Amino acid sequence: MTGKDPRNGGRGVSRRTFVKAAGASGVATGLAGCIYGDSGGGENTVVWGYDPSAAQEIPDQIRDLYHENGLDDEISIEFQQGANDTGERRSNYVELLNAGEAEPDLMLMDNGWLNVFIQNGLVANMSDELDDSELQTIEDEFFEGFTATARDPDSGDLFGLPYFPDFPTMQYRKDYAREAGYDDSDFEQWATEPMTWEEWSHLTAEITEASDASYGLATQWENYGGTACCTFNEVMSSWGGAYFGGRENLFGPVGDRPVTVNEQETINSLRMMRTFVDGVDESFGNYAEGIAPTEITSWQEEDAREEILNGEAVMQRNWPYAITLNADELGTDAYGAMPIPYSVPEGEAAQPGTGGTTAALGGWHVVLNPNSNRTDAAMEVIRTAMQDEVYLGMLDIWGWLPPKPELFESQEAESIEPIGEYMDTLRLAGQNVMPRPVTEVWPNQSGVIAQEANSAVAGSKSASQAMEDLQGALEDTEEG
Repeated sequence: MTGKDPRNGGRGVSRRTFVKAAGASGVATGLAGCIYGDSGGGENTVVWGYDPSAAQEIPDQIRDLYHENGLDDEISIEFQQGANDTGERRSNYVELLNAGEAEPDLMLMDNGWLNVFIQNGLVANMSDELDDSELQTIEDEFFEGFTATARDPDSGDLFGLPYFPDFPTMQYRKDYAREAGYDDSDFEQWATEPMTWEEWSHLTAEITEASDASYGLATQWENYGGTACCTFNEVMSSWGGAYFGGRENLFGPVGDRPVTVNEQETINSLRMMRTFVDGVDESFGNYAEGIAPTEITSWQEEDAREEILNGEAVMQRNWPYAITLNADELGTDAYGAMPIPYSVPEGEAAQPGTGGTTAALGGWHVVLNPNSNRTDAAMEVIRTAMQDEVYLGMLDIWGWLPPKPELFESQEAESIEPIGEYMDTLRLAGQNVMPRPVTEVWPNQSGVIAQEANSAVAGSKSASQAMEDLQGALEDTEEG
């Protein structure tokens, strides 16, 4: 992903310091400017290319967590940090791995571009390094939608250990909903029972009218990468639409998959969003009109978060970091979350693997440098990272969600304030993710997707014209 997404700090970390420093899973977290060459450490010093904010703020806490959970005391971890930008990290890792550099031994890689490294043979095959029982655990117990972004799309081999995922939700002001007559029993239902877009739109309009809010929905629809990978991807998928003929074609093969954006389900998803903004398409559906400001076409994550925090909006679509920050500010009694609404049930979707509530996917995997001189020690770090206690520890000290659904139901996760109050909703989102279609040509496709989706909702083009233009542009990139 792109955009800004500060993340929650934890034990001994100032939350406000963290917010200023950190970027989110896949949104702005990066590791650029890696130091090439030998770190000077011994054969048991594992150099780990890591999130720069976490490496700066809590390195000793992470090391302690690993050693407390079985990592041999003779193995030390050296965190290597860089610029806070995922694109720069990707570029640096391409350069580093193509040059055959041995460090860092381990790297965090964005689920949004790891697949390209896999297809280019730049990272080690984790299926060759982990035991069959360990691979089976990942197969059986981890979020499959997230894990799939670390697999070779042809062989199915695993090339990254799922480290922490990110799932968006529809977040709302409970205090405003109470003014409209809703109560805790409603909030409990909303947390795990997805609404249709039609039902949700009228609920949002009702709450807005009963409150001091200026409008209903704050979201991200700027002409930027986050619209292509995430907000438009979610809305389109929830209507049963897809970029390339459904889930099975997400990762290629480029040039040998259908382009399916100029289909009615995708056009309708944009007509709905346009109705939410200006209410100009009166012939389209029974949706509440004008519940979002036109400014959403220039907003990213932080813009939306601040609007609902300051009371201007009733609802916002955003990532878990926004739950942590806003619930910390407003209190869990005043801040809620629900799954992203949907239009078409899964069984009725036009494109395979779509329909129903749909969450975009952020998050990072741990990969092994195939040139590492410390493979054995690095794999011991990997094996320690797989433990439930480590995943839950990172949730506690830094707010990173675990990649295993069952951990969301644990007492440990539910007791962490304030994010523990929202684990049921986040788990449901994690079970209904739609990754972006990552291939070598995605960077070029992402830009034109965002431009056309933005134009349709801003009203500079009709939805049908925007998708006709996008169809031709995507076909060109697939063929080229």
